[in-house]
Amino acid sequence: MSLHRKLFRLAGLAAALAVGSAQAETIRVAIGTQDTTINCATGGLLVRELKLLEKYLPRDGKYKDAQYDIQWKNFTSGAPLTNEMVAGKLDIGSMADFPGSLNGAAFEKAGKKSLFINVLSGSTIGSGNGIVVPKASSAQSLADLKGKTISVPFASTAHGLLLRAVKAQGWDPEKDVNIVTQSPEVAGSALQSNKIDAHADFVPFAELFPHRGFARKIYDGSQANAPTFHGSLVDAEFAKKYPEIVTAFLRAALEADRLFAAEPEKYSELIAKVTGIEAEVNYLFHGPHGLQTRDLTWKPEYRQAVKTSIETLKLLKRTDADLDVASFIDDQYIRAAFKLAGADYEARLKSYVKQPLVTKDAATGKPIGDTSRLLSLWIEGEPLVRHYATPESAFAELAALEKAGRKLRVAYAHDRGNGIKLFAGDAWFVSAGKGELSAFLLKDAAEAWAKQNKGRVLDFAAAKSLAAR
Repeated sequence: MSLHRKLFRLAGLAAALAVGSAQAETIRVAIGTQDTTINCATGGLLVRELKLLEKYLPRDGKYKDAQYDIQWKNFTSGAPLTNEMVAGKLDIGSMADFPGSLNGAAFEKAGKKSLFINVLSGSTIGSGNGIVVPKASSAQSLADLKGKTISVPFASTAHGLLLRAVKAQGWDPEKDVNIVTQSPEVAGSALQSNKIDAHADFVPFAELFPHRGFARKIYDGSQANAPTFHGSLVDAEFAKKYPEIVTAFLRAALEADRLFAAEPEKYSELIAKVTGIEAEVNYLFHGPHGLQTRDLTWKPEYRQAVKTSIETLKLLKRTDADLDVASFIDDQYIRAAFKLAGADYEARLKSYVKQPLVTKDAATGKPIGDTSRLLSLWIEGEPLVRHYATPESAFAELAALEKAGRKLRVAYAHDRGNGIKLFAGDAWFVSAGKGELSAFLLKDAAEAWAKQNKGRVLDFAAAKSLAAR
């Protein structure tokens, strides 16, 4: 064999070895989650706990011999998650629109780029963010908080909501209210000790604190009609190098979404087991007709939410970056995931339907069509939530259950005005006509409805007592 041929064969062998080495590389997939921010569940906690990413990671083509090093790290907020992404310690992370925009700005400042690749859960009308007051407070609405101290996690989606709500009252945020920064963990104690008059926060704290009995919700983000959501971001370099892995992550998120839709009580319990956030709160968000909607598509309202968050953060002097929303939001990966899953992205993009409730009335056995007065009961010891077409039938059955020694775990109602899901125990009810009950979040809304319909306003206990007679 000539020297030339030997050299040629050696070069070919070296090339083959190099290819084999590339295929056999260990690929790190490092993901930052926010477990207690339950909006992120289908892009974090459930994917991790159910090992769904492993199910969809590519294992053919250039990934034929690849080994995966999947790393998970949990955070309580988006800022430290972003720090680790920018430092190259994480490849993917989930957070809300405001911290997500700060993520993009931080990457840009570092001479890098991140991409907002999908929505996980949110509300096009703003539910999820909210304002609470101590349980014994006399305040019934935001209008009662003029001159008061309101805490909020600064630079969060809730901060943006609070500023909009204050502006809508015609107040000067520098003079008419005292806005201070406070994390949810600190605010919980401050509410219990009456050290603050109110607290504005994001998912799930405006519902969690009332559920735990020491606060009362007086303002829902839907009143400001300010869209809000949580979604996932990826380091653009990672996405460019491993687009199939990014798509696999989103297929896992779609699978988590499908599983949650099929068995919301089961997975609400799983979230509770991992995070300590009660299953009753998780179900409020993720169950049928939930307070927010799990929706992985980039609806115009969510694109606008990113644009608004960037503008608000600049106003707050939290960033001076001029992020290009059109390039920051990249829907190619979620579209690819939908296609591989056999789902229609365009149809879902156009749909604003909440997670549907397909069930029969627990009292009559008839299918529930109209859900405007739906009331649901989760009874202790029962794995599934019971649903009733009317509060009257639900309360009548509850009375019988309690008489038999059964205990109520939680009750859910829906605001007659805007349809948002509520903890019925904190709702206001109006009895009108022949005892027909309707639920409302706010007392003034209930009073207005009562005046219009010649009814009377009742709290949960009184409504329950009336219906049980």
